[in-house]
Amino acid sequence: MMSKYEFLLRISMLGHGKQAIFKKIGQLFANDLPDKIQNVPFLLDKLGLLDVQLARFYETSYLHFEPTLEWLDSPGSQKHLIAYCDSDYPLLLKQICSPPWLLFVLGNRQLLHSPQLAMVGSREFSEYGAQWGRYFAGELAINGLTITSGLALGLDAICHRGALEASGHTIAVLGSGLAKIAPRSNLNLANDILAQNGAIVSEFLPFEKARSAYFPRRNRIISGLSLGTFVVEASEKSGSLITARYALEQNRDVFALPGDINNENCSGTHYLIKQGAYLVSKPADILEHYCSYLSVVNSSRNQRKEEQSHSILYPEIFAMIHHQPIPVDIIAQQVNMSISELTTKLLDMELEGLIKTVTGGYIRNRVI
Repeated sequence: MMSKYEFLLRISMLGHGKQAIFKKIGQLFANDLPDKIQNVPFLLDKLGLLDVQLARFYETSYLHFEPTLEWLDSPGSQKHLIAYCDSDYPLLLKQICSPPWLLFVLGNRQLLHSPQLAMVGSREFSEYGAQWGRYFAGELAINGLTITSGLALGLDAICHRGALEASGHTIAVLGSGLAKIAPRSNLNLANDILAQNGAIVSEFLPFEKARSAYFPRRNRIISGLSLGTFVVEASEKSGSLITARYALEQNRDVFALPGDINNENCSGTHYLIKQGAYLVSKPADILEHYCSYLSVVNSSRNQRKEEQSHSILYPEIFAMIHHQPIPVDIIAQQVNMSISELTTKLLDMELEGLIKTVTGGYIRNRVI
């Protein structure tokens, strides 16, 4: 007798021809493999394994699999192993040319079947990228898209946070095992994702450490799970463009946010737009592509936003402040107001959450 998980882990080690074997398992077990497999030799015979595959299936010691099996059975967050042959393997991911045979999942496995948008960007980012990444992630999540990204430093983390702040859903795909979450500086973010019913996913064994070679492999999963990929801010050498390329190869949509032509961090997004990516200037530019996947937006919510837009505190000052930092003396000059009076009003606006202080002055904290 052998557990389902051990059986799947052994099958995943068979090398060439694994896809056909996993497909056959799915055909033999429409309702998935049982948790315990009583007659392993009989099942292997049914799968038609070659002698060399049979030898490889049995030759690896159980001790090799024990850490993974113990991790899957350990207390704490829900842990799952989803195989290519399982009925709840994500359908979009199954359609790519090199799908992972096994997916390890922490948290809400059902979230993998929700309509997802990949949001990615550079680790090096500007205030512009941070503000709009956070804003778009929140707005798209509110409207029913799960935000999927790579838990990397920079814009990946900002997009995850934007979805969480809007009480939306987000999925993180790792270039390491789930017991070795990397980077460690984003461990709190990972815990917050799980606390808000999100999911963390990896194709690597749980105790596998992050390696540079693993990140492109991770990127194909990020795009493969998603209806489309939205590149927020990236240079032409950014790994985010690898994700965009995978999305194109997988016949998925690619979206890009335009930016300052003098900002090197935007050269990658401008390149994508030149190559035919959809130019995005507002959340509706993305949402309209996926309206059939999403629930209808509550009309009363739209009405509240409209009412809010007509009751902004100090609208003449707010109109001067955009996504690029503007110094207080420039604002004072444009609204014909003393700096002391203006500073008081700016503080009121900051307390209202309309604007925030950054290096170089003030920017909008949200778009209205």
